Amino acid sequence: MVSKNATPSRKVQAGNDPKAVPDFPRPFTTVDVVIFTVLSDSLEVLLVKRPDDASEPFPAQWALPGGFVNVDVDSDLLGCARRKLKEKTGVASPYLEQLGSWGSADRDPRGWSATHAYFALIPAADVKLVRGANAADVAWFPVDQMPPKTKLAFDHGEILRAAVERLRSKVEYTSLPAFLLPEPFTLPQLQRAYEIVLGRPVDKSGFRTRMMAADFLQEVGHVESDSNRPPMGYRLKDRAAPVFFPRTFSPRSGD
Repeated sequence: MVSKNATPSRKVQAGNDPKAVPDFPRPFTTVDVVIFTVLSDSLEVLLVKRPDDASEPFPAQWALPGGFVNVDVDSDLLGCARRKLKEKTGVASPYLEQLGSWGSADRDPRGWSATHAYFALIPAADVKLVRGANAADVAWFPVDQMPPKTKLAFDHGEILRAAVERLRSKVEYTSLPAFLLPEPFTLPQLQRAYEIVLGRPVDKSGFRTRMMAADFLQEVGHVESDSNRPPMGYRLKDRAAPVFFPRTFSPRSGD
């Protein structure tokens, strides 16, 4: 997402100085973040509404949160993604993964631009939405209730579809849904997170066996419940990266 306050990089004559900036036009460089959470049994994505200003590209359209790389602040692309994430949600260290890069001469009406996209997984309870200076609104949207041809600003619809496909593909063989839950969580809550992201049920007995065998969960004691036997609560042993399973999930028996 491109801010109206940003300006294209200037051209500089290199001359004989090997450290001088080469003399050629440079594109806009941005970072966009696809932020996922689970709310009310739904996989949801965070979108920001662009200002309703005729001087802005795509006025009043919804877009992914993001913005220009700030060379004075961001040491790398991941640093920029983390900064934008915290600005929009108040969350400092969620799961964050690079998705890919998009660039062309026509994705931004102001000129050649390239964006580097990431996706983030955040427990909804941790999020405090922040509208920001260059956004008219910010809100969660159910991924599966958005029309297939939903028109987001720039090429953000294409980026969102790629992120959903990547997430659902990786959930088949990783522990990624655990990053969507506040801790502590129970095994039924974790199974439900998997089912929400995958869009289908999974076998209960096989699920429990796989979670325990992967050895990525730490018991933290029983948690409050309406049941006569309070369930065990868990947290991740390591939040730096997901674990990988040797095979994909099977649908629940009888489905």
